[in-house]
Amino acid sequence: MGSLGSSAQAQKPHAVCLPAPAQGHITPMLNVAKLLHARGFDVTFVNTEYNQARLVRTRGAAAVAGVPGFRFATIPDGLPPSDDDDVTQDIPSLCKSTTETCLGPFRRLLADLNDTAATGHPPVTCIVSDVVMGFSIDAAKELGVPYVQLWTASTISFLGYHHYRLLLSRGLAPLKGVEQLTNGFLDTPVDDVPGLRNMRFRDFPSFIRSTDPDEYMVGYVLQETRRTAGAAAVILNTFDELEGEAVAAMESLGLARKAYTLGPLPLLAREDPPTARSSIGLSLWKEQEECLRWLDGRDPGSVVYVNFGSITVMTNEQLVEFAWGLANSGRQFLWIIRRDLVKGDTAVLPPEFLAETAGRGLMANWCPQQEVLSHLAVGAFLTHSGWNSTLEAISSGVPVISWPFFADQQTNCRYQTNEWGVGREIDSNVRRDAVAGLITELMDGEQGKQMRRKAREWMDMAIDAAKPGGASHRNFDHLLRDVLLPKN
Repeated sequence: MGSLGSSAQAQKPHAVCLPAPAQGHITPMLNVAKLLHARGFDVTFVNTEYNQARLVRTRGAAAVAGVPGFRFATIPDGLPPSDDDDVTQDIPSLCKSTTETCLGPFRRLLADLNDTAATGHPPVTCIVSDVVMGFSIDAAKELGVPYVQLWTASTISFLGYHHYRLLLSRGLAPLKGVEQLTNGFLDTPVDDVPGLRNMRFRDFPSFIRSTDPDEYMVGYVLQETRRTAGAAAVILNTFDELEGEAVAAMESLGLARKAYTLGPLPLLAREDPPTARSSIGLSLWKEQEECLRWLDGRDPGSVVYVNFGSITVMTNEQLVEFAWGLANSGRQFLWIIRRDLVKGDTAVLPPEFLAETAGRGLMANWCPQQEVLSHLAVGAFLTHSGWNSTLEAISSGVPVISWPFFADQQTNCRYQTNEWGVGREIDSNVRRDAVAGLITELMDGEQGKQMRRKAREWMDMAIDAAKPGGASHRNFDHLLRDVLLPKN
């Protein structure tokens, strides 16, 4: 790095990237950060102290050592110390705490970064913040630097959150009683929803399923999605062929000054050399590489990959139903079981299941998911339909069986099954026969063939969008030129 007095150093752009402190938000923000670094930006990537400590424990100090021009910094999340320092934190508590406590520490961090004489780094020239860390817009205004937000979920779910207002105005929410969760009310069609198609009440992000008129998460997402209009631009981890209608609605409704589709971000980061492909990785769990070696010995398309993401929790009874569904399908499977997957307990699988599936199943705590889904042995994905998982499946041409848990996953599942033609849904009251039947249908049935064909078509479109000259690649160039790079 040049001397502090050099004109090159003074002119070098410096992006501060602020993800929300959960794995599903950190991963796409890291891809944005790598892309910026590959284009000559200095980058400061801001984790919470809790997650930074998890990363060091999981991956070693090298994980957050950075590379030249790419460094890590921390702010506190405001939550009290946890009894267990290696699990996903409670999401509502985390949202409330970051909103109420993080602006001050973030301001102080920016001031420290701008003390160039002390740091040896160029001054901050722009901030890229997760939408749900919207408090940071005030700090950006004070600095007078461009402020861009990254929406890490689907665009359809962004509209779903925005249209909570519509559900409230029509008297569909809040729920009149808990019986509406089970009496068929959730299947109520909701028509005339700008930017969305064929929606039922159950297909909107799940926080709206509350009898409480003051449900915190409803107010929270309305606040955060409203703040996007104040950003210079919003980055969307999607591509135009997949969600173009929703992106157009987002802009026409005034929810973003300009929306840039840069997805799928893992593909775009892979295509943009050289340092976007650097070894920096931020998995909060230790990835077990033996999963890939196990897959190497399996026939093409023969394995069911099962992973419910970083936040989903289930009862042990539900875990057992999934287990016997896998066993009864007769298929080989790779199943990721986080240590905190079972709610308030340790996952316990019946010895009979382990004996039944010996030799055709592998269970692990975590894995490099993109590489797993890209492996030729994987023929189907049993998933929670989080957006990172949804895009990674699309990018790999793998059809899905969806068991959505919360938030945007219900909306993603609806589109996977009804609009994009790549999946089937399992009822929340999971039963082993349904699991086995859907696996058999997806792997052997005529509908499965159609879904695999459709998944490959989406994969080709995703690859085309992210490659040099593709729409997402061009959009990234425009974002740099029009918003993020300092004007001379």
